[in-house]
Amino acid sequence: MSTILTVLQSAEIPQLLDYENRKLAEHLTDEVEQAITSWNSRWRPESLEYYIPLGWSFVARDKDVRNSSSSSSSSGGGGDGETGPIVGYFIAQPLLFFDGQSQSLWIEHLQFSSLMVRDELCDLAYRLAREKHFQRVYYPKFSTVMNSIKQIGAHDWSPSVAVVKSTRG
Repeated sequence: MSTILTVLQSAEIPQLLDYENRKLAEHLTDEVEQAITSWNSRWRPESLEYYIPLGWSFVARDKDVRNSSSSSSSSGGGGDGETGPIVGYFIAQPLLFFDGQSQSLWIEHLQFSSLMVRDELCDLAYRLAREKHFQRVYYPKFSTVMNSIKQIGAHDWSPSVAVVKSTRG
């Protein structure tokens, strides 16, 4: 599988919600539990509507597969016709003067369908922070993400967040 990473657009919110609901159905079979879990998730519609317009959120799509259910590809993002299905994404925002740093990137939520996509998204967040001269990147801390970012110096910041320095020194 090869992926293409692009900035998330507001028009992609319905596709993200479908993707997350499919991922949720893999773990919870009871529809009531799925609904309750989705109401308290980091990917609920209100959260996506806040983070995506900020321009710091990215989506990974499988470019080897055409997305036949894509309703209107003219409303954002690629511009090169049909795009592949979502295989991962993260929503993020810059934080100014946080934790003693002038600029940091806060990754609110990271979702992926494979370890390769996880690594690409984690690396993208780190490279983006370095390119924009941010001092730190804050990742959601769960074991699969920690496996991806430990080689770039990740350490615990809180019980639910890991931090990586994105500047030298």
